[in-house]
Amino acid sequence: MTMYAALLRGINVGGRKKLPMAELRALMAGLGYESVQTYLQSGQAVFAARGDAESLAAELTKGIEERFGFSVDVLVRDHAYLRAIAEACPFPAAELEAKQLHVTYFSGPVAPERFADMDPAAHLPEEFRLGDRALYLYAPDGLGRSKLAEALSRPRTNKGLIATTRNWNTVVKLVQLTAPGT
Repeated sequence: MTMYAALLRGINVGGRKKLPMAELRALMAGLGYESVQTYLQSGQAVFAARGDAESLAAELTKGIEERFGFSVDVLVRDHAYLRAIAEACPFPAAELEAKQLHVTYFSGPVAPERFADMDPAAHLPEEFRLGDRALYLYAPDGLGRSKLAEALSRPRTNKGLIATTRNWNTVVKLVQLTAPGT
């Protein structure tokens, strides 16, 4: 069995797509996943399962739609990937507040050409860097005030991809929760 994290996009935000975590855990256990835990109310779950990340994401997406009646984008990532993303952070994470640093996880590779029309200097001191199916965002005033985050989330920038963002505390916690032996 491999430990995975499921990242659900856009649930329990603004009263839309309400998905109680206890019910999500029950659904996941019903799908045969083991050691199911949820983290916060904003769509993170960790679990042990056999299978590949894409198949598990599709299975969970289908299960949520059948049980709750709405579609949710789901990304599934294993511990090794989550740890590699945390370790590869190009910003000094230990020196920053968690609200200043975010990771956007993508469903597939992200080519730098997607961001070619952005002028990095226009958004300073905010910055972003690309990683393995991920984007690191430094937003010193937080995500809610970030003009760069707004520009990065435009539909044409993310066209054809599922994208979901987590703050640094959540990035680190998911690494811990999916670690072998936890």
